[in-house]
Amino acid sequence: MKLTYLTETMGYRELVFPDKTAAVHAAFTSDLLSDVMGNAPDNSILITVQGHKNTVAVASLAGIQAIVLCSKRSAPEEMTDAALREGIAVFSTSDNQFTASWKIAQGLQLVRQ
Repeated sequence: MKLTYLTETMGYRELVFPDKTAAVHAAFTSDLLSDVMGNAPDNSILITVQGHKNTVAVASLAGIQAIVLCSKRSAPEEMTDAALREGIAVFSTSDNQFTASWKIAQGLQLVRQ
């Protein structure tokens, strides 16, 4: 699924989007960064409420392409700066994590069909 799906179809707000051609194959939902490091699939979207620069560092280590901040969470400048340096897209949504996970799973499923 191309990451543009998040903004164009789902209406998620783009906070950092360094590569408009980026695509992902999976998603992972967690707020526990050690869980993300150990279990998130490579080339995926992280769905979380953790809006800080450590989330970007973990995403970079795990090979995550994008972070979706849920429940109207914002990204501080140090997070967006780190994401830009690491080439990781960051989006924001008013959706809670369950809803965002479901919507993203639907988008991934459409691509597989």
